[in-house]
Amino acid sequence: MRIAKPMLLVSTPIGLGVGIYEAFRLAGGLAFLMIALIGVIGVAMATVVSTVRREKREEQAAQERAAAARAAVERESAK
Repeated sequence: MRIAKPMLLVSTPIGLGVGIYEAFRLAGGLAFLMIALIGVIGVAMATVVSTVRREKREEQAAQERAAAARAAVERESAK
């Protein structure tokens, strides 16, 4: 896994570039469809990542608020 991730991070963009080059060389106009598809997939992935990160931040904030509320209740009951 330690080797696979960097290899994928390097080889995937290279493969996309070579694929787009070959698409232009062989089919011309169809390469624009390929670029559009890659763009749509990229936007979808970015949307999923941003949603997961936002929900994680909201969950952490809720946990912090709950911990602060518990601490306040414990301080009040100790008086």
